Amino acid sequence: QVQLVESGGGLVQAGGSLRLSCAASGRTFSGYAMGWFRQAPGKERELIAAISWSGGSTYRPDSVKGRFTISRDNAENTVYLQMNSLKPEDTAVYYCAAGRGSTIVAGWGSWGQGTQVTVSS
Repeated sequence: QVQLVESGGGLVQAGGSLRLSCAASGRTFSGYAMGWFRQAPGKERELIAAISWSGGSTYRPDSVKGRFTISRDNAENTVYLQMNSLKPEDTAVYYCAAGRGSTIVAGWGSWGQGTQVTVSS
């Protein structure tokens, strides 16, 4: 099972930008999709971006289209989430995940510990 560690979260003003990174360590498996989820207190964990191993297929819901971009560097075993034009409603703990690719939590086998993103108004 791959270990995932997120970084890059923090406090930012509305309209600002953050870039999250997720570094994989230990044994990794080629062919796995990578995804980013977020979860606020009292809310369900929500898939906000996913990318195939090749990078040729991506997923983004309408809530983040035009603002968030997912990318990956397989040689560095790292996936990124570039977040622009941040809004207070983006405040959440952000998690990266690895697995076969799914819109639901159960479809992912490995999870990072999460990184807090707080957007002030």
